[in-house]
Formats: sequence, C-alpha cells, structure tokens
Amino acid sequence: MKDFPAAYQVSKGSALDLDRPFYARLAEAPGRELVESFTIPIRTGRAWEVPAGHVVRVVAPEGPQVGDLNIWNRHDPRERLWAARTRQLQGAHVTTFDRLWSTLPFLRPLVTITADTLAGYGTDEYGGRVHDLLGTRCDPYVNKLLTGQDFHFHCHSNLVRAVLPFGLTEFDVHDVLNVFQVTGLNHDDLYFMRDCPAKAGDFLEFFAEIDLLCALSTCPGGDLSVPLWGPDARDPIEVCRPLAVEVYRLDPAVLAGWSSPQVAPYRGGHGLRAEKGWWEETPAGA
Repeated sequence: MKDFPAAYQVSKGSALDLDRPFYARLAEAPGRELVESFTIPIRTGRAWEVPAGHVVRVVAPEGPQVGDLNIWNRHDPRERLWAARTRQLQGAHVTTFDRLWSTLPFLRPLVTITADTLAGYGTDEYGGRVHDLLGTRCDPYVNKLLTGQDFHFHCHSNLVRAVLPFGLTEFDVHDVLNVFQVTGLNHDDLYFMRDCPAKAGDFLEFFAEIDLLCALSTCPGGDLSVPLWGPDARDPIEVCRPLAVEVYRLDPAVLAGWSSPQVAPYRGGHGLRAEKGWWEETPAGA
C-alpha cells in the first residue's frame, strides 16, 4: 500500500520544529528531585497539579494496565488537551518527542513527551500502536446503551470524581490520551483495542510546558485482555492493576533558555469587524 504525505508538514523554525536535543537532555539530566508520588488503585482516578518546568512519569508498577489521562491549564480549564488536533499534528499514537496540544483559541503544547519505555513497540501485525489518541475514555453512557446495565467506575466517571475537588465538573472531562493502550483501525475502518504490552516498571514521561492540572483513571478494563462488550464479555477485574505517578523538579540550570510557550498568535478576528456597535462581515481580502 502506498504511503501519502502528512497534511501538516514540519518547516524549519515552525512550531512543529522541536528542539530534540533540549528535550533529550531533560530526560537524562541528573539532579532531578522527586516532589510527589502516589499510586492510583484499580478502577479509580486521581487529579494533581504540576508546575511548569516539572516532569511527570506515569508508571505501570505491577504490570499491564491502561490509564486514561486528561490535562488542563491549571489557571483556565477552558484550555485543555485537544486530542483531535494532536492526532493531526503529531499522530494518532504518541511517543518520545511528541507534544500534546491544547484547544482553541489557545493552541499550544501543554506537554512534551520526554521518555517512553514502550517506544520500541512500533506497529504490530494488526496495525496496532501504543499510547492512543485515536479513541477516547470508556463511559457509563455507552455502557448503558450496549449492555442495559449501570456501572459507575468507567474512566469517564473516575475522572469526574477526581476533578471535583479542583472545582471542575463532568463538563470539563474531555477526550483522553490512553496511556499504555494499543489500538488501531481494522479492515472495516472500525476501532479495535488489544491487550496492553506494558510490563512492571514501564513508564511514559512528559515535561509540563505550562502549569497543569492532570487527572488519570485506572481503566476498569485493566489490561484489555478480556472482552468488555459483545457475546464473550465478562468482568475483567482479575486483569486490573494500579498505576503510579511521580512528579520531579528539574535543576533550574537544565531549563536555561526555556520558557512556557505563548498561546497562538492569531487574535480572533474571524473575518468580522465592529461597526457602530454591530458586528459586520469583513470582505475577503479586506
């Protein structure tokens, strides 16, 4: 099958032209200080703050387990992870040196991935790849539609409960990065999920480009080795495992010359202009 070039191309000096040596140094720099660590039990979620310039590591401490990650600007939750645009700019699956981008009108990198122990997974025989932006979180609404049953510990619900102490609600929970999850599209162009390849100690690590609020759910599907819907579905509780989070402060010397990215320079005219208190359309080219 022929390959076709990506729509969004990297030009030298553009916003997509990443300084890879800088981010490689962040991953390897000595002297990082562990400032927070915790474990998220099975079928739960937790939210936490991350100051700009810190590194977050999501770890599979006991073996394969999928986690659903949300990210917001800590000071303005209207700015949050934009999975669709990130798919276009970086890929439907992400790894080291990829960035997770924020929603309009902000459109800037929220985080940059600095390390990924599953980077070598590549593409499997089914076309599956790891760290998925292709799908989204499991939720009790689709579960009710498909099974007729209520279940309150889907990733959507776990994230809802996690962010309530930070003043956010269900309306703030958004499309996720599925950490450690392998997905793809089959020959019928339908989304598939397969068993998680993570082993004990595997991790995904990212650098906070701005002050963040993060939330992570330990998926109730566990390692996704058990069918969740359909005729063979069963409760996958026996393949559910915790996830761990570690937050590190970096030596300021390592960050010399770095600053948080500014929001997109477009200032939102949208082809309109103010005229005598009314908004009128601006002719093309005016």
